[in-house]
Amino acid sequence: MSNIQEKIDQERQQAKVVCDLQGAESGQCAAAWDAVEELQAEASHQKQKGPTKNSLEKYCDANPDADECRLYDD
Repeated sequence: MSNIQEKIDQERQQAKVVCDLQGAESGQCAAAWDAVEELQAEASHQKQKGPTKNSLEKYCDANPDADECRLYDD
């Protein structure tokens, strides 16, 4: 599980506790769920970025004709 997903789970549990103690209509409850939503949005943004390229992939993007970047059909 990724670090951000662990943080989302922690915040979700904390939000449930706060809402049970303070009541679902309290400002603290709303703020706790806002924190969960912000983390979920960040996780979504990170997922949309896609995987980062390693140094060879970056090199081949800049130099597609280099020997190291040749692709062969089997």
